[in-house]
Amino acid sequence: MARGLLDLYWVLRWLCVLLMVETVSGAGGPSAGTRISSQFPASGVNQSPVIDCREVCGLNASNRCDFVRSNPDCRSEGGYLDYLEGIFCHFPPDLLPLAVTLYAFWLLYLFLILGVTAAKFFCPNLSAISTTLKLSHNVAGVTFLAFGNGAPDIFSALVAFSDPRTAGLAFGALFGAGVLVTTVVAGGIAILHPFTVASRPFLRDIIFYMGAVFLIFTALYRGRVTLAWALGYLGFYVFYVVTVVLCTWIYQWQQRRSLVYSMPGTPEILSGSEEDQVSSNTNSYDYGEEYRPLLFYQETTAQILLHALNPLDYRKWRTKSVYWRVLKVFKEDGNWKRPLNCLHLVISPLFLVLTLQSGAYGVYEIGGLFPVWAVVVIAGTALAAVTFFATSNSEPPRLHWLFAFLGFLTSALWINAAATEVVNILRSLGVVFRLSNTVLGLTLLAWGNSIGDVFSDFTLARQGYPRMAFSACFGGIIFNILVGVGLGCLLQISRGHVEVELEPDGLLVWVLAGTLGLSLVCSLVSVPLQCFQLNRVYGCCLLLLYLTFLLVALLTEFGVIHLKTV
Repeated sequence: MARGLLDLYWVLRWLCVLLMVETVSGAGGPSAGTRISSQFPASGVNQSPVIDCREVCGLNASNRCDFVRSNPDCRSEGGYLDYLEGIFCHFPPDLLPLAVTLYAFWLLYLFLILGVTAAKFFCPNLSAISTTLKLSHNVAGVTFLAFGNGAPDIFSALVAFSDPRTAGLAFGALFGAGVLVTTVVAGGIAILHPFTVASRPFLRDIIFYMGAVFLIFTALYRGRVTLAWALGYLGFYVFYVVTVVLCTWIYQWQQRRSLVYSMPGTPEILSGSEEDQVSSNTNSYDYGEEYRPLLFYQETTAQILLHALNPLDYRKWRTKSVYWRVLKVFKEDGNWKRPLNCLHLVISPLFLVLTLQSGAYGVYEIGGLFPVWAVVVIAGTALAAVTFFATSNSEPPRLHWLFAFLGFLTSALWINAAATEVVNILRSLGVVFRLSNTVLGLTLLAWGNSIGDVFSDFTLARQGYPRMAFSACFGGIIFNILVGVGLGCLLQISRGHVEVELEPDGLLVWVLAGTLGLSLVCSLVSVPLQCFQLNRVYGCCLLLLYLTFLLVALLTEFGVIHLKTV
């Protein structure tokens, strides 16, 4: 266990260094003591008057393009496309609704990319890494699995914190996703399938989540996050992981002790996993046996590559779309496929350099002659050739587990690239509709990143596993809020800041934090009063709470609800 935790530490440290490289390199960051606010001059440009970019819609149509190009507040620090320039410089004013519609469809597609990449690429590689490190299910569940499930939220928060003007998106998305999951998802599970929740895990998770929300709320109240506080957020999550492991170990020890002191002659009771195994062995049939050849023959390398690119039978393959087939080609297979793995050695490094810092490193020319991407292709091809001739088709090499780390880095940078585009689009839409980053974060960004969790948890509840779905509601968001804010502020401090100063985006941030705390307190009080039996009335109350919060948040955004100034 100690060796596995040590390896886990080095994996997370390598990921942190990789993300620091991406945010530190490129354009220079702001100077020390800079406030995270919507008005901040981008580095490397002439000091010109900085005006809120949202004022562009109040100008004449002929002046909007020059305003967007000259105002530092309208510039994007990362990403492949300049969305504001695209709206106001490349689309006529009469076609502004068309541009917004196209951006909305592109945003939906990016959310689909985030979900598919996290589910089909990121999580399987994390599972393989946890298996390689020989981590227990509990440690893997609260570390790698939580990271895989919360990858869109985490990377969106890291990207938002990297630019002072979009930090409000991070707080809005993290708090908004927390309110959504603890009200809509938890309430929907109770409505779909009333059940009795496990008391000790529920109390443990909700108390830790309340502590995490209190720490973030304190940081907003103080108006700054120092290095000690950023490390404290990460340390608090480590303490949560240790608590989960200890609680599980104590529970298992009590179960073994009760089994030892049980009366002799008592029939042995199968555990849940054993019952599932017995039922699966007795009620399942491997229909794949019918399609296997009667005579065994050795496949050639070309046949192995074709089967790896087409891992399903031809009948299912031809019914799928071209996009699905492309995903299957690039998806890392858990088994050893020599030609396919050699192809990954060529494609994955090229993919890394073209996504790191939005491709800035990939197109850089060494000595003004040779681009970096060409060097990477040559090196990857040489490595693939050595691997191909040094291995066989039948037996995986000793270092086969390294492909899981390669797939992990590739999918992580792909998610980060998609998250960067999502943040830039949301900021552009906020400029067009004059909406704050906080309200965009708690609505569009929170909904988009949480839609996968909503459907997966509701599916588990319909299939008769409401307790598992309800437990997933709190375990993942603890990781998201602590690691998202802690690591995001830590990366911002690594750029030369003494501390990260926060300026809450008006009353809306406090409404958001207060609603999240209120939903947790209501669950902490009402669930034990119901003897941990969640019914449809409890679920409807949670849904009503979210609708009320959404109404209050929108009224606050549009100035209907506001604080009186003396």
